[in-house]
Amino acid sequence: MVTPAKLALFRLLPSIDELLHSEPLQPILVRQGRAATLEAARAVLEGLRARIAANEMTEAQIAGAVDDVPREIEERLKTAMAYSLRPVINATGVILHTNLGRAPLSRAALDRIVEVSQGYCNLELDLETGKRGKRDIHVDRLLAKLLAGTRREVATIVVNNNAAAVLLTLNSLAEGGEVIVSRGELVEIGGSFRIPDVMAKSGAVLREVGTTNRTRLADYEGAVNERTKLLLRVHRSNFEIRGFTQQPPLEELSDLARRHGIPLMEDLGSGDVFDLRQVGVHGEPTIADSLRAGVSMVTFSGDKLLGGPQAGLITGVHDLVAKVRSNPLFRALRADKMFHAALEATLLAYLREDYDTLPVLHSMRLTEEAIDQRAQHLTHRLHISTVGLNVEVLPSRSVIGGGSAPGSTLPTRVVAVSSPHLSADAIAEKLRAWTPPIIARVEAGRTLLDLRTVEPEQDAILFAAAKSLLR
Repeated sequence: MVTPAKLALFRLLPSIDELLHSEPLQPILVRQGRAATLEAARAVLEGLRARIAANEMTEAQIAGAVDDVPREIEERLKTAMAYSLRPVINATGVILHTNLGRAPLSRAALDRIVEVSQGYCNLELDLETGKRGKRDIHVDRLLAKLLAGTRREVATIVVNNNAAAVLLTLNSLAEGGEVIVSRGELVEIGGSFRIPDVMAKSGAVLREVGTTNRTRLADYEGAVNERTKLLLRVHRSNFEIRGFTQQPPLEELSDLARRHGIPLMEDLGSGDVFDLRQVGVHGEPTIADSLRAGVSMVTFSGDKLLGGPQAGLITGVHDLVAKVRSNPLFRALRADKMFHAALEATLLAYLREDYDTLPVLHSMRLTEEAIDQRAQHLTHRLHISTVGLNVEVLPSRSVIGGGSAPGSTLPTRVVAVSSPHLSADAIAEKLRAWTPPIIARVEAGRTLLDLRTVEPEQDAILFAAAKSLLR
């Protein structure tokens, strides 16, 4: 039961209508809109009512709280109406970090997105004939030039990601039939998506051959029958099998497929145009390598080793790509103008051999010496500016990430931060709370900052954040 004394305290609170018509709330209403401001005002008043009901506020405290209500409403709105998708500084050394958005886009790609998206564009208009065109032509023409050395004329279409590319291709070429895959390639990628599940959704029937570690050409050949629609090679993405292993070369699989009149498809996952052997990474096949080996259809991602936006690209012989494109699912999975614009700018950088304009390739091409120089400079500044913080430069390894080049790492130098006053996890948490958030990694009781994935202009932000850790 509410006593008269408590009822009198409740009456000290303004009504919602009074609040919304009060002078301090007018600029807030203009900035944030009536609906959001109304919701915040109700929440603030409800909080005050709960405190009064719990006997936590005197009359004097209520008067002070009422004066503070507009500020409380504005603070609530700042949190509620702020962007939750925020830029962060990637100091983990994982170049293609899925949780951090994978490949950063190049300046040229960002400029093209703005240029193409802020108005109208010829996404599906043939400017020469004035008739409707195909949106894939903008990417198709560039990949055809990049892959011209494979001696195979190829076509390319674009969907929203590589899982969609695999699903669409399997459904288009093998629905109702069997697809032969090695047991060692039945991978699970991030988010618990598994190749067998994707195949089941496509309507194709999985035919497993070989064992986890050894699959021979004879295993594939023995499984071919009148229901076989496709041979499938799958990139192992985020793991590798070593030791007593066997896998038939693509050339042999291609020859087998050709003899039986069956297409050979390869899910490359990452899709590399740049030869990673130039940066010391071996064993990662390029798109061109697969096509030269006789693969009929290749699927790969746009936002991994290619260094572009999230997309799934399907590249292969013209008649098979045309069949995939005619599938009604294609329209449901296609990418929009922004992704085509970013892909076009990314592929042009490859044609011009402007590799360092692509952030992913620039990060991979950074030398250990260049990273060490920046790390030593940052460490020296922190030594003379902080007390109680232990900072040193250590050798370490950067990771390609994103399911690309499993097992391959790049030599790097990290700034290792520790303190007797804070645990490594606490330091990492404070760095994440910085603006912009700094994402580090924790190893052996230290918080590590790998500058391979940090832009040089962001070093000053790392310095300011590290300097403030013990405040």
